[in-house]
Amino acid sequence: MNLAGVVARAILSVILEDYRQKEMPVRVVESSAPSQVSEGANSEHTSPQACTLLSVGQTFSGTQNVSGLQKDEAWRVNVCIQGRDLEHGYLCGTMEALNVPMADTPVVTFWEGEIVDTKNYTFFTGKWEATPEDDIRHWTKFTSFSPLTSQVKADGGKSLDLSNYPYIFMII
Repeated sequence: MNLAGVVARAILSVILEDYRQKEMPVRVVESSAPSQVSEGANSEHTSPQACTLLSVGQTFSGTQNVSGLQKDEAWRVNVCIQGRDLEHGYLCGTMEALNVPMADTPVVTFWEGEIVDTKNYTFFTGKWEATPEDDIRHWTKFTSFSPLTSQVKADGGKSLDLSNYPYIFMII
């Protein structure tokens, strides 16, 4: 796995672990709109609603499990959201890894992510030499993806309107 993949898994793991520790849902929406997924080629694709958990300055803490050549390691990590542009499906921030072997100080990494909104980005990444099958295999690791699987297999999820879906999917 390349460095981008390690960082992506680290950030996603930290955010998800932090949600579980706080017993919070994966997404908190600042609206009373019902959560649903709309299907259909004529659906109007809109940006995700404002989400307090992805606000600039929001921080998350957790553990990143890393498989090394010699042994498995667990690093404490902190993630901070530095910027977001929901209209363009963009999110960025920093990840600080603590107690990294052979590093005297914490390792801080800047990352940029894409929010899967089917307007700017779909579930098919087209990156890292990943095939659509590879992408689906990755997304099916998340139970929140399960209701979307058949539509994503059919068209990459392009006909889904995720603006009111209770979860936000990100490619980091």
